[in-house]
Order: sequence, then C-alpha cells, then structure tokens
Amino acid sequence: MRPAGARGKQDGKPDWIRRPYPDGLARSIIPIMSVPTALAIRTFADHAEALAHCILRAGDAPRILAYDDTVGCPVEQSLAALEWTRVVGLLPDDDLLHAGRLTSETAAVVVERKTTGGKRWVFFGPRLDAAPVEQLDGELILDEPGVVGIAFGDRASALAHFLRATGGGGALLAQLGRRAPELRHLRRWLAPIVQELDVPRRLIAGWFAASAGGALFVGDEAGETTHRYIEVGIDS
Repeated sequence: MRPAGARGKQDGKPDWIRRPYPDGLARSIIPIMSVPTALAIRTFADHAEALAHCILRAGDAPRILAYDDTVGCPVEQSLAALEWTRVVGLLPDDDLLHAGRLTSETAAVVVERKTTGGKRWVFFGPRLDAAPVEQLDGELILDEPGVVGIAFGDRASALAHFLRATGGGGALLAQLGRRAPELRHLRRWLAPIVQELDVPRRLIAGWFAASAGGALFVGDEAGETTHRYIEVGIDS
C-alpha cells in the first residue's frame, strides 16, 4: 500500500503488522465508501519519534494535529458524531475540517464550505456566555438551544472564535498541510482505524486522503505511555 503523497519504505520492517481484511468485510459501524484491503500498525515508546513518523507517512496528504499533542482528543464518540452530522446534513461530505473538538458533553467544529458566494468558514458549537459575535465578525446561520452556527469570511476569524469557545483543550486543528482533510475521507478511514485500537486511546494526529488514511494515538489509561500508529487503505 503506497498512498499518494506518502514516503518511505513500507515493506521489510519487522515492527510493521500488515494483513488484509477478510474478503468483502467492512469492519465499520458507519457506512464507508471503500473497504480497506491493507492495514499497518506500529507502536512507539517515544513521543517525538511517533509524531515524526505520522507526519512523514502523511506526505502531502491533508492532516489534523492535536492543539496539545500530549493530551489529544478522545475518539469514543467520534464515529457516531461523524455519521449523525452527515445524515442530518449538518456537515456534508465535501466540507473540509479545519478544527474539531468532541467531549462527552459538547462538540464544536470549523469547516470550510463552498457556497454560491465563495468559500466560507463555518463554526458550529456551543453558545458563548460572553458577548455575542458582532455582525462584522461573522454571520449567524444557525440558532438552536445550546448550539449556534456562525459563518466567517476568513479562516483566521473562524479559528479564533473556535478557540475562544473551546479553550483549545482536546481540540484538533488542520495544520502543516496545504489543505484541510475532507470529511468524506475522514469518515471513510477513521472507523476501521479506531477498530484496531488495543486499549482506550486519544487521537493526537491523523491524515486522510482518497486512497488511505493514518492516525496516531496516545494511551488514555494510567501507566499506558506507548503511542500507536494505525494506517489503512486500498492496496494498489
């Protein structure tokens, strides 16, 4: 498996675990557009080495990184949230994810969306107790109990509002790449990746392209210090 934009040797490394999925079996609790046929897993004891490996594997693919890469973002509810937002039309597949944060109580995202008037960066998340957003800063497009949607004309303003609303704790941001990942690819690859976790873990980095995706996790249990990198894709 050699995803577009990925670099480095992929075979002949003893610490890689590579195996195909059973024929025709899509191991996912949400619908995905492609069935992974190749899997690679690597475990690291060193944080810097693990993060460097994930970024190297990403190549030019769109990626997301944790705002605090020692804390990461929990993934227990991520699959259900991704599917729910697709079904209700809140976050279509062609949106690009620039920021996201998901906890057991709240969720917030910033997505890039193409509209008839051009690109817009849309924040969906909890209502702030502070002063409301001024009209010059953003356009209110959704106002429901406990949640608001605000469209901004530029990425910086949208991310600033996101960080103000969430504080950045447990957040993921699209960084160090030419573009943010498409939600269609995140939905496609995150489910089979998460299903390969050995213990509860938090996501600290990930990349998601059309032909493959990879993610790096840090341990979530006391005493669990290893990092686990998981990559899935379509064999070529």
